[in-house]
Amino acid sequence: MTGDTIAAIATAMTASGIGIVRISGDDSMDIIQKIYRSKDGKKNIKEVKTHTIHYGFIYDNDQLVDEVLVMIMKGPRSYTGEDTVEIDCHGGVLAMRKVLDAVIHAGARPAEPGEYTKRAFLNGRIDLSQAEAVIDVINAQNEYALKSSMSQLKGSVMNSIREIRSSIIYHIAYIESALDDPEHINIDGYGKELLIVIQEQKEKIKKLIESFSEGKMIQEGIKTVILGKPNAGKSSLLNCLVGEEKAIVTEIAGTTRDVLEENIILQGISLKMMDTAGIRSTEDVVEKIGVERARAYAKEADLILYVVDSSTELDENDQEIIEILREKKAIILLNKSDLTPVVTKEMLENETQKPIILISAKEEQGVEELEKQIKNMFFQGELSFNDEVYITNIRHKKALEDAYQSLTMVEDSIAMDMPEDFFSIDLMNSYESLGSIIGESVGEDLVNEIFSKFCTGK
Repeated sequence: MTGDTIAAIATAMTASGIGIVRISGDDSMDIIQKIYRSKDGKKNIKEVKTHTIHYGFIYDNDQLVDEVLVMIMKGPRSYTGEDTVEIDCHGGVLAMRKVLDAVIHAGARPAEPGEYTKRAFLNGRIDLSQAEAVIDVINAQNEYALKSSMSQLKGSVMNSIREIRSSIIYHIAYIESALDDPEHINIDGYGKELLIVIQEQKEKIKKLIESFSEGKMIQEGIKTVILGKPNAGKSSLLNCLVGEEKAIVTEIAGTTRDVLEENIILQGISLKMMDTAGIRSTEDVVEKIGVERARAYAKEADLILYVVDSSTELDENDQEIIEILREKKAIILLNKSDLTPVVTKEMLENETQKPIILISAKEEQGVEELEKQIKNMFFQGELSFNDEVYITNIRHKKALEDAYQSLTMVEDSIAMDMPEDFFSIDLMNSYESLGSIIGESVGEDLVNEIFSKFCTGK
């Protein structure tokens, strides 16, 4: 119940310099009054100005618990929109728990996962897309994921959706008014005018849907598979990119028999890197399984790094890999460039039409050029979140697809010269689908499910 006053530890449960216990709800000021004492024992903390910090002590009944700083934020100027108190205590796990116990004994109840952000949403401080961006900010694994999430938190998705919805609701209202008052509002030929609007809004929705593939890679990382023949230098490349010896490297062909996964960050971009078994025909049962897994992972990859041993001639195994590359985003890495070459860059350019980089995984040469190539290939060299809106949430993508389909149905109704009330039905469906993204037409069960994924204290 949002009428309750809730409390939770808002920082990690580990030894640290400081810990924060957060209180939110109607009784926050009464609760802190019961447990806080200023240094001179005279200050009535209920009477202090909002957005001020106060030094003192927390007591549980008459027992001293900790020396603290208390921040007062009176509603509605707080994260939740309610009276909120944050107690900055020492960062020991026991100290934080003792402060929380004192707050609970004074009348608060333990907060549920995500309940603070849920209250911020229910109290109109943020919309649902911004609330979901909060957890993305917390979980961001790279610079661009953080920028994307912060852009959404500032309202980039919300503003785009509201702009489209505003256009749709205007025409819904116009149609409904015309149907109610046909004597004064003439809608003859209105379908042609509406069609232009529908096409404009569909284009905006389409652009948002198409941003999902890049948005997902920003958030989760580019699924990158390293392919090549045995002993081409795949594991050496992985070790070079990771910066430590993660993969076993030997002169024995077929050393890598399974898929080795590592998450790495290159120039702010996350790569979900997978080192695979060398592609070749083999009678070894275990190695054969590894080769089949390599082929399967390659089919699902966002990017393939094809490592070629430039000191060894191409063979039928290379031809198989080249065939795999034809329909994929791929970069060819001509490895062992420090040795006398047998395979040249020109030979591979004619064969593959893919970008080729000369590298030496052993000497760690060519890595910087590889990083730039990946950035150019996926993000045109740079990512900006000032104007571009990236959809990173599959729920948002599904709602956009539903809205797009409803507008397509309006187009079909116009083409078939259907009555105007048919337009209104599908326009409203599109309007509500878009509304589900920002939380203006969602059920309680969905709201509860979304916020259950948050950590306690947020």
